Parts: sequence; structure tokens; C-alpha cells
Amino acid sequence: MLIHPQFDPVAVSIGPLAVRWYGLMYLAGFLAFLWLGKRRALSQPWHGMSPMDVDDLLFYGVLGVILGGRLGQVIFYEPGYYLSHPADILAIWKGGMSFHGGFLGVLVAMAVWGRKQGKTFFQVTDFIAPLVPLGLMAGRIGNFINGELWGRVASPDLPWAMVFPYVDMQPRHPSPLYQAAGEGLLLFVLLWWFSSRQRPARAVSGMFLVGYGTLRFLAEFFREPDHGVFGVSYVVSMGQWLSLPMIVVGAWLLWSTRKSALVVRR
Repeated sequence: MLIHPQFDPVAVSIGPLAVRWYGLMYLAGFLAFLWLGKRRALSQPWHGMSPMDVDDLLFYGVLGVILGGRLGQVIFYEPGYYLSHPADILAIWKGGMSFHGGFLGVLVAMAVWGRKQGKTFFQVTDFIAPLVPLGLMAGRIGNFINGELWGRVASPDLPWAMVFPYVDMQPRHPSPLYQAAGEGLLLFVLLWWFSSRQRPARAVSGMFLVGYGTLRFLAEFFREPDHGVFGVSYVVSMGQWLSLPMIVVGAWLLWSTRKSALVVRR
């Protein structure tokens, strides 16, 4: 069996200043967004986005990710803890960011930016959807480095079963790496291919919702089950509950583009 390396969460420290791996992973995700977004703006002019727009989108997106992700963690996953420790709500350097909260935060931020720029909501979300998964991958790698979100107990015969010594000495699934591969790399490849040619409005956004929701729902079977609001355990995890509406809405968006797809092909 493998043993989790128990990385030092601090990558570099100079006196009182400490740079954490978790923060560096977020920075890597934002830089990937910036590079891919500028490339996409130049190579796919039908989106009506310029490279300068990508700079603005990143700024608004960062605010949405941080504020929404932290509030989502507080509200969806650990309200009991944060009611008892309200000062820790601001301690984002310790980790604890909800994807679904960050997702809602980004949607609000994109709606605000689009309204200011005279662009439709789906014009913006169709453009940014393929830029997101590599950031998700970086975040899951950050979770793994932090030793967070360890997996369910696995068979000791599983070649990549891993012991997380600070949890217990049982073999477990390295679920953050599963999610980095699925919701990160695999989803990126799918969306980058799907968006490589012009699609009807809403189609790329719908594919993102279906793809992420499905991959996250499956990944939850390998994560340690949530202890939900005020310690009540979930049979269907909170991550799965929050992913189901994404799948349903995404499927509806894809279905709604059928007639538009015929026009685009012509």
C-alpha cells in the first residue's frame, strides 16, 4: 500500500510570510484560465470576446470563486463548525472551499460582468466553460497536498490504495486524485473538443453542467461520506445532492439547443 507523503502545506516561507501549496494551486488555475482564455478569444472570434475581456473575466471570476466557494463551504458543509468558530470563516488559507458554492459565485460574477458589457449570460458562460476544468484539477491537487478529502476505505489489494496516517492506518482511495483526473483533465479534454467548433448558444454550458455533475456524482462514491448539517450523515452525499440539479439543468440546456444546432450546421 502507498502512504500519503504528508506534505508540508507551506511551500515557501520567508520570515512571517508563508506561501502555501493550496494558494499556489489556485494561482496555477487562474493562470491556466488566462492563457487558455486569450487563446480561445483569438482563435474563436464568434464568441465576441477579446483578450482584454479575459483579464476582466478572470478578475470577476476570482471574486466569485473565493467568496462563493467559502460561503458554500460554510453553508452547505460545515454550518455547525462555523457557527461555533465564526472567525475561521475568513481563514481561507487553511483550505475548505466548496466547488458548488464557488460555481454559484462565478455565475453571479459572470452575470454582473456580462450586463456591464452588454453580453448575454450564456455568451459569457459558453466562453468560460472550457477554461474552468484545469483550475478544478489544480484545486484537487491542492486538496491532496493538504491531505484533505481522503477517500473511503479500500481493499488492501488495490494497487494504489493509500494510507492517510493522520486519519487512520486503513487503506483508502486517494479520491482527490480521482477528481483531479475526472473533473479536471477528462472534463477539460471533453469541453475543449466539444467547443472547438461553433455550437448553439447554451450548448457548451449545458455540456459543462452534465459533464461535471456526472463525474462529481461518480467520484463521491469513493470519497469519505459527508457528515452533513449538524453531524447528520448523508446516504446520498451533499456533493451528490448538489450535482443532481447540475445534471438536470445541463441536460435541459442541451435538449433546448436541438433546433439551433441544425441552423449552425447549415
